Amino acid sequence: VSLETSAKTLRTYEPQYVTGLLQTPLYARTVLRGGMPNGSQEELERRVELRLRRQSLLEKEDAPTLWAVLDEAVLHRQVGSPDVMREQIEKLLDVTELAHVSLDIVPFDAGAHAGACAPFTYFRFEEPELPDIVYSELLSASVYLDQRADVVAHLEAHSRMALSTSSRDSRALLNRMRKEYS
Repeated sequence: VSLETSAKTLRTYEPQYVTGLLQTPLYARTVLRGGMPNGSQEELERRVELRLRRQSLLEKEDAPTLWAVLDEAVLHRQVGSPDVMREQIEKLLDVTELAHVSLDIVPFDAGAHAGACAPFTYFRFEEPELPDIVYSELLSASVYLDQRADVVAHLEAHSRMALSTSSRDSRALLNRMRKEYS
């Protein structure tokens, strides 16, 4: 959370779910419940609230630039009911209208691509003395990478994935999927 609030640029890749910064409350609740099936309702609600508070970052006047790349599988993996998915897709369409947010969806027909790895988020900070950082979550751990070679490898993977699509193509895919969940 502190990395997000300090960053001037965020690049994220998610192969399984919509990135947390762009999730609706119902989608977030369903994803989080899936990850903690034995957790208490109170803990679930605390995590949902934290995720939603994190999203206020994108509403600030000096909001960071967010470039999210999602795999098309994210749109086909039904999280909750069709209504939850339709609402989530509508939110994704809405955020594509924001000047500081870019959303690209790597289509299935792109074939094998550089995202055959874990989800990750890249952070670049305003302060030049702070190194760029890549954060990745695994099942039972989190990894922070700040070695130049690691950071560059993730940036290159993100850029290669984004080259396999366009904002226009991504919006068209979102509109098609919204109709499928209607």
